[in-house]
This record gives sequence, structure tokens and C-alpha cells, in this order.
Amino acid sequence: MKIRLMTSADEANWDAYVHRHPDSTHCHLTGWKHVIENTYGHRSYYLLAEDGPEVVGLLPLFLIKSLLFGNQLVSMPFLDCGGVLGNSQEVIEALVRQVMKLGIELKVDSVELRQTTPFNTESGSWRPTGQNKVRMVLQLPPSSEDLFRSFKAKLRSQIRRPQKEGMRKVLGGSELLGSFYEVFSTSMRDLGSPVHAAKLFREVCKQLNAKVSVVYHGDRPAAAAIMILFHDNAQIPWASSLKKYNAFSPNMLLYWTLLEYACNQGGRYFDFGRSTNGEGTYRFKLQWGTDPVPLNWRKWSKDGGNGTGLNTHRATFQLASKTWQRLPLPVTVWLGPIARKYISL
Repeated sequence: MKIRLMTSADEANWDAYVHRHPDSTHCHLTGWKHVIENTYGHRSYYLLAEDGPEVVGLLPLFLIKSLLFGNQLVSMPFLDCGGVLGNSQEVIEALVRQVMKLGIELKVDSVELRQTTPFNTESGSWRPTGQNKVRMVLQLPPSSEDLFRSFKAKLRSQIRRPQKEGMRKVLGGSELLGSFYEVFSTSMRDLGSPVHAAKLFREVCKQLNAKVSVVYHGDRPAAAAIMILFHDNAQIPWASSLKKYNAFSPNMLLYWTLLEYACNQGGRYFDFGRSTNGEGTYRFKLQWGTDPVPLNWRKWSKDGGNGTGLNTHRATFQLASKTWQRLPLPVTVWLGPIARKYISL
């Protein structure tokens, strides 16, 4: 078996393996290599394991170099999933050893693998991260009519309410990104969090099988989301609604629009995205009938300890978040991507 870095000539074989592997996600596709490189310029290290001419495993990684957070190798930054895929435990072990070697060569402070399945390896000291984080996943019935009937009366009423208030839903692609970013950037400012560059979402729509949904009040966007489709799974990495429309519940119509589409396209699973157990977004997603699925993230640090991360600077971040909320929106749209580039979550 040989492990080497993927080249552009390998991309078709890489993606073919991703499509075949039962534990793969859209996060493993080479489209994300182009999204992140083209948006933020982070260097990628896509490790390819081969047995003769056959691909038997892979591990996509990005190097994120930061004075504040330290240097990290992450699979995959900005996403819930990623990590190592292999045909056997032997292949997985070999890829894990290789990434540890790579981390030492690159002098990183830590390596993080965002696994969807439990991570088993005897190589090195890997500790779990994201223990309080879960993916909220709903198993879909054969049709959207069946899904709607399965909801409690209160939930069905909440879905209908925005349209009774004059709101309308639109489902499309990159042509809706202007409305999406208007909602998303405002929501991130109000939460005190740096916003991604608008280019990231343009690249997502260019490179991946993505749909954009917007709920409008008149001609103004009130809620918006991006959904990525892969095999029989649909995932929402980004969704936001504006606080001033909360009374009309536009987010209920937003999620139903995407659920209806995914279901009617033959989807079997709908991933509402990452939440913290017990918090507000967790309870919101739970009402749809979702099941919490624990994240199996694992981190290796060069010193064997906790490494560098957000928790190390919690007090600083709380102060920065409160300050960020008071900034004018154009300032946060300008400054946000500069900071967000280095935050791998």
C-alpha cells in the first residue's frame, strides 16, 4: 500500500471512491478543496491511499496557520464532517500515522479529524472533541405528504403561519445568494460572530450540489439557508433568520421548503446541522422529530495536551463578541471574512 498526496489528475478517482464508500459525506468531495482554496487560500493536503492502481482510502486536510489559534491540520474546516475513510482498519491506521507524521513535519500544534463514525486507532494519543455537539438528523418518509402528516398539529400550524402573514418561499440556486447573504451577514453580526466571505457561498454553489432557499416578506428577505445534497442525504450547513421577523416564524417555512424538496427528490436523511445539546437550536430542531447523532471528532496535539483552541481564549472571545454586535453591518461584512478565515469551526 502506498500513501501520497492527491494531484489534480486524481480528482475523478478520489470522488468516485467517495461516492462508493458507505461512510462518506459531501465534505470528502474534492469540490471542497476548490471552495476553501479559492476563498481563503488555505493549503490543502489530500492524502490518497492506493493498493496498486486501486484507491483504498483517503483523508482530506487543510493547514490553517494562525497566531491566535496556533497551526492546525483540520479535516474538514468550517464543516461538521470529514476525517479518514478506508477499506479496512489497516488502511485507516496507515492514514492516521501518515497525518501525524505530516503534522510533525509541518510543525502544527494539533490535528483534528471530524469523523462521522467512531474513530478507532492505536496510533498516538487522540482525544475526543465536540462532546456536547450533535448532528440533528431526521429520517425521511417516501413523500413530503407523508412527512407533513407525521408532524404534530402545532408544528403544521407553525409552518403555515408565515404564508398567512404574507410571506413567500423561493427555492433556487446562486441567483438567490444576494438575499441569502443579506440575512446571513446580519444574523452573524447580531450573534457577535464573524461572517464568512460571500465568495465562499458562491464557490459552494459552483462546486457542489447546493440549493438556496429564501423566505421573503414583501421584497425583503427574512430567512435563508443553503442545503447541500449528497446521495440520499441533505444537509444544511448554514441557515439564518432575522430577529425582526421572529413573530412571523419565517424559519419554519424555510426549513419546510427544504425538507419538502429533499423528500420529493428521494432523500432518506435530512441533517439539520450541528447543535449544542440542550440549547435553543437543539430544541428547535428536535421538534421536527430529529435524532441527535453524536459527533465523533478526534484531536491529536503535539504536546499530548489540549492543544490550542477557542476554549483557551473564552474570556477574550466573549468580550470580542459583545463588541462585534455593536459594529455597523458594513464593517462586519468587511472585517468578518478576515477573522473567519482562521476559525475552523
